[in-house]
Amino acid sequence: MAKKAVVVLAPGFEDIEAITIIDVLRRAGVEVKVASVGNTTVESAHGVPVTADLKIDAIKDTPDAIILPGGLPGSENLGKSKETKKLAEAVAAAGGLCAAICAAPALTLGQWGLLDGKTATCYPSFEKQFPVSVEHSEDRVVVDGKVVTSRGPGTALEFALTLVEILVDSKTAGELQQGMLARA
Repeated sequence: MAKKAVVVLAPGFEDIEAITIIDVLRRAGVEVKVASVGNTTVESAHGVPVTADLKIDAIKDTPDAIILPGGLPGSENLGKSKETKKLAEAVAAAGGLCAAICAAPALTLGQWGLLDGKTATCYPSFEKQFPVSVEHSEDRVVVDGKVVTSRGPGTALEFALTLVEILVDSKTAGELQQGMLARA
């Protein structure tokens, strides 16, 4: 049975991060729902409108993974979303995967206590917003238990392939990497 993931978009999300994650996970056979904070049509940080499948408050079942793209003010808007926080906490409590990239690790998962005692990465300078309980890494993608974090737009493909490796398997991730001519 295919894993289920929710990618949450808030106004001002980072285009490359969101679309790369959605695309790569769907290519891998993950059942991806794109949920919005606010209106179903969400405008990216660069003015690109994207239509979500549903609003975040319409999600009733806990998915296997929640993924939070970064960008500004997208990460800030995600961090303020009570519904997104509630879903992330439910995913974590169920043993699912919580993932965030760019400013989102610091402004969402970190602020919500979901990175406590973990090693994580984020966009340069946002590590100052990590709680003291988070160990900062400058690695491009960091996996610590059931949490995956990444640095920014330039790491989005690595981040997405790491999510595939965890949610599906390493063979599928490798095939996608090769098929998309991504660097190893």
